[in-house]
Amino acid sequence: MTLWRDPVGWWCALGRPLAHVSRRWAIGLLAALLLALAWSSWSTVQLAKADDARVAAKTGTRIGDLQLYDRIHTRFATGESYYAVALDEQRSHNYPTRPFVTVRLPTLAWIDGNVSEPVWKGMALALLVGVLLAWMGALSAMAPLVLRAEVLGAMVLLFVAGIGLYDARALQFHELVTGGLLTLALGLYRPQRWWPSLLLAALALAIRELALPFVLLWGVLAMFERRWKEAAAIALVIALFAGAMVFHAQAVAPHVLASDPASPGWDGFNGPQMALFSLAKLTALLYLPIAIAAPIALLALLGWIALGGRLGLFATIWFIGFFVALSLFARTNNFYWVLVVLPAYGAGLAFVPRAIAELVQAALGRQKSLS
Repeated sequence: MTLWRDPVGWWCALGRPLAHVSRRWAIGLLAALLLALAWSSWSTVQLAKADDARVAAKTGTRIGDLQLYDRIHTRFATGESYYAVALDEQRSHNYPTRPFVTVRLPTLAWIDGNVSEPVWKGMALALLVGVLLAWMGALSAMAPLVLRAEVLGAMVLLFVAGIGLYDARALQFHELVTGGLLTLALGLYRPQRWWPSLLLAALALAIRELALPFVLLWGVLAMFERRWKEAAAIALVIALFAGAMVFHAQAVAPHVLASDPASPGWDGFNGPQMALFSLAKLTALLYLPIAIAAPIALLALLGWIALGGRLGLFATIWFIGFFVALSLFARTNNFYWVLVVLPAYGAGLAFVPRAIAELVQAALGRQKSLS
């Protein structure tokens, strides 16, 4: 088994990867971690100040995203055409309507229009409980890589990071529902029973196209593992999604006016601190000063890297890839995109204490290196 021939198997064979690093590497990683934590605190504070200045400089009035989607969903529920309503509301409140991806897919509006608040709360509770049970099973199955205390800690963190699903306004937040579905899909996945996870991922895609990186990564890993039937099913979901986006673009086009506002583009180039800034605004970390919240948010990534196993590998690549995309493309007012990786990302904090302990022990020369 080698890294190049079977990268997934090679990674899984390591167990907890940080437990195997050499003394020199451990010292270097600890130094890099300290520098990264200091940088994250300073750089995220600077980004927050720049965003505060942007908000202060805004002129005119504009309703928020929750109000916008509430208006769209309410009018759609009364029988109006979704696309006519969506573009009318976005145009009226100075939201862009070009390109077509600025208009959300109608899936969540349809769900919102067909379920009452009590029914949604029941569905949200079922989703949240499902996340907790699925992840308890997935992490418990990784023993002894995962300690019982880490499982319990991850459950608490998943609950805290996912409680927003229970809010009635969640049906106006496409990324929030998408993140809940993807978190459940990841926790529920088993090599011998992958189709429930794929159905959940497909539903997430139907709500928000930001779920596509998750599905693409899954497809790549399935091919590396030579799980051809699974890879073919994933390819079919991606093909169906591509077809749906074509129909979505065609449905938007007749309602677009030449005078409609266009998106300023997605070239924020705000750097890696954009993900930390977003997490600090949309999780329980918002109750902390951002200079403290940002390093804590960064530490969760260390926890995922240290976890090991297929779950740890998938989560690490997904989070890093998504955060790179945020750093390159997201503007500061796109901070809500990070909801797509929640509540899953928050659970990484449960694995941080042992990750640091492993690095310290290795730095002190108390653990065997890979060589």
